[in-house]
Amino acid sequence: MADIEGAAVPERLLITRTTTGDGVSVVVLAGEVDLDGSTQLRDVLLSSVQSAPGTVVDLGEVAFLDSSGINVLITAHRAAEARGVRLRLAAPQHAVERVLQLVGVDTLIPCYPTVEQALSA
Repeated sequence: MADIEGAAVPERLLITRTTTGDGVSVVVLAGEVDLDGSTQLRDVLLSSVQSAPGTVVDLGEVAFLDSSGINVLITAHRAAEARGVRLRLAAPQHAVERVLQLVGVDTLIPCYPTVEQALSA
């Protein structure tokens, strides 16, 4: 099952949500995660962690992540933690991975090199 959430900001951030056979949500992001798209991303991630046993955020096509995106990830992490479900990050490009490391998000939310590894963790 795939839900195309659509472009948060046309041609800047595309959010696609699919569900695996065991109910885990995979939220695929493509583009730039910044203030313009952060509200829609927050809504999608919060919906996902409220309805699924786990959520994997695929960052493989994200070229830019700013502080508003970091805040969304932390908000989703807190919601997942409160519900007792898993939130994982997967496949960040080097620049995005560096931001996650600099602010310590990688120590808060498990981050994996591939979506497959995040799903099997």
